Amino acid sequence: MNAMTKPYAGTGSHVGSLYAATANPTRVRPPLQGSHQTDICVVGAGFTGLSTALHLAEKGYTVTIIEGARVGWGASGRNGGQIVNGLNASLAKIDRQFGHDTARFVAGLVTEGGDIIRARAKKYAIRCDLKQGNILTAMSASDMKELEGRQRLWERYGITCQELLGPDQIRQHIGSDLYVGGQLDHKGGHLHPLNLAQGEAEAFEANGGTIFEMSPVTSVDTTGATPVVRTAQGRVECKTLVLCGNAYLGDVVPALTWRVMPVTTQIMATRPLSAEMAARLLPTDHCVEDIRYIPDYYRLSADKRLLIGGGSVYGGVDDLNIQSKLRRNLYRIFPELRGIEVDYSWSGNFALSFTRVPQMGRIGANTYFAHGYSGHGVTGTHTFGRILSEVIDGDQTRFDTFAALPWYPFPGGRTFRVPYSVMGSWYYALRDKLGI
Repeated sequence: MNAMTKPYAGTGSHVGSLYAATANPTRVRPPLQGSHQTDICVVGAGFTGLSTALHLAEKGYTVTIIEGARVGWGASGRNGGQIVNGLNASLAKIDRQFGHDTARFVAGLVTEGGDIIRARAKKYAIRCDLKQGNILTAMSASDMKELEGRQRLWERYGITCQELLGPDQIRQHIGSDLYVGGQLDHKGGHLHPLNLAQGEAEAFEANGGTIFEMSPVTSVDTTGATPVVRTAQGRVECKTLVLCGNAYLGDVVPALTWRVMPVTTQIMATRPLSAEMAARLLPTDHCVEDIRYIPDYYRLSADKRLLIGGGSVYGGVDDLNIQSKLRRNLYRIFPELRGIEVDYSWSGNFALSFTRVPQMGRIGANTYFAHGYSGHGVTGTHTFGRILSEVIDGDQTRFDTFAALPWYPFPGGRTFRVPYSVMGSWYYALRDKLGI
């Protein structure tokens, strides 16, 4: 199946992914029409928006979500489906860049997103193929040294859910000769992301929330006492506005446009494997990600397909050669899959921040935002959604800590941020290839 060829919503239908083909039945919500008033308006029905809105609806607020396409249309409904604890930026990097107190604060919440997901799935009986365990893999001695240092650091912060795997142990989880070891996170996992998003949307509506789909935002006014959001056919006036468009907000809010850069990643799904083959390749059914700068990540779907993703295209330009790129990676890991049929391939954008640390902040008095998860959004979005709900409900403690972190624009500004980032990715890709 071909990759999407449009950078934005097009018809608003979900991209032709395995997730869209296997999604649970759900209703189509109407577009926004006419004038509405609400306590809180959330722009974006991805994981950040859904997490924020559901937390607030559970607290009794009147909340409205405006989505430009369908629920989970963006990164939230088309990602690798992996619950990977931590941010893209390591705790060691955060300590160096922002200080020990910030690193300790971040360490206290890096497993929170996965806990929120598991609690939501249980409370609302969301059928999203939720499974436990993810593995970070090492391809070289230097990779393994990095994982050992990561383990020691996380344990110093009281995070003890991880287990180092040596050469023999890694083979008990992954049927490949590529790895010299790894690290198993027992609080990681994987799931069907689009079904999770749709299940959270239904939970939000069951708590009194309203969702308008197929309603791209054309303008946002944050200058008055009550923010106003406009679409082609309607407007919403609210006491508090939350912007959760991430890589797909576009230029609607100029203050946010250049804080992040859209980056395209690609995924493909093979035909279903035999039970014997699936058990040989991934016998413990954990998801896997290597620790290179531009990693491969893969897992088994509920129907035993091998899903593999990876690669980056800076600037959000779609890659029309998804299969050729990912097949090379797949064959390197599992040579016995050479020539296997691929039933689905797709791409999508995530929002990259220059520091690889998500950003959270306030515009004016009553408008909040969160974005820039840099490829680690499944868990981070759920944590940041809870933090946004806390500040709106009157507890500023965690929000203020993140909002105070400095953010940096990409070198080169609007014209040169993509080529500068591409050159940086080449450098780190070379380091990965050389094992240094």
